[in-house]
Amino acid sequence: MSRLSYFFKRLFKMDWKAMWKTAELLHERSGKSRIWLLCDMLRCAVKYNAGYVDYKIAQMYKLNDEQRKTVITRGISNSIVRRMNDKAYWHFFDDKTQFNELFKEWIPRKWLLINADTPLDKLEDMMTLPALIGKPLEGSSGQGILKFTPEDWKGGAKAFHQLLMDKNIGILEEIVVQHPEMARMCPTSVNTCRIATLLGDKKQGIVYAFLRIGNGKVMDNVDCGGMAARIDLESGKLLTVGADKAGNTYTKHPITGTDIIGFTIPYWEEAKKMCLDAAQKVPQMRFVAWDVAITPNGPTFIEGNSFPSHAVPQFAAHYPDGIGILPEFRKFIDV
Repeated sequence: MSRLSYFFKRLFKMDWKAMWKTAELLHERSGKSRIWLLCDMLRCAVKYNAGYVDYKIAQMYKLNDEQRKTVITRGISNSIVRRMNDKAYWHFFDDKTQFNELFKEWIPRKWLLINADTPLDKLEDMMTLPALIGKPLEGSSGQGILKFTPEDWKGGAKAFHQLLMDKNIGILEEIVVQHPEMARMCPTSVNTCRIATLLGDKKQGIVYAFLRIGNGKVMDNVDCGGMAARIDLESGKLLTVGADKAGNTYTKHPITGTDIIGFTIPYWEEAKKMCLDAAQKVPQMRFVAWDVAITPNGPTFIEGNSFPSHAVPQFAAHYPDGIGILPEFRKFIDV
């Protein structure tokens, strides 16, 4: 899809009220006039396929044209996904039970498909664990994920099964216990590494990695109030401050006080190898963002994303020189 056709498609679906609110917010932050900001948003939409959320998160109002060319906007990200990932194979990643089965060599935890035919004896086996995580069979951004404890199944397997069905839970999983070093950063959530592999025309490998960090909730996802920091691909150290979707930045974790910049991910080499090996399992899916938990015994997959979010890789705080992530993509593919 051309940039102009993408612009007109988005134009007709635009939430103008939300766009105006964004202009109001950015006016307060930058001092620039609302009209200037609105006009600049539209200019960035035409020239860079940027939506108003892209414009806000990447702080494009602060960037010159050369810097703006390096931002991975929604339109550019969508075009990369369409080009690199055959939709006929998305189901291996979108359906969490299919994902767990296909990549089971890297997923040692117990899990169970929840539907009308779930055997109660297998559910009872899951109920022997101290706590469980329930997820919709498909979904993203941490939506619909719930934690269950013995209090939830004290009425027995049949009543617990009905509760899971009522909550639209499609898969029940043993809770992942993270490495003590990862818990030192934030103990309330499993803090996962978002590692993106790209089987490009120029080369294959890891195009970026970020640590997603919780901020007091069960989920580390940025859509649930979490933050993210960029990981150095060679050393596994965090390169940047933590940043959240609201534009807040943190040098130390606000709850634990743990330093963010310089924090080292345990088992980093093993995590990279796991993602690179897994990327070859479905070669028709050439651009996958893997969510990796680090346990005391090494890395494990939480899930793989067939349509990687572009939000975290565009957070302005991760690029203090204004040069975004697109130059990394251009080492792998033409963009």
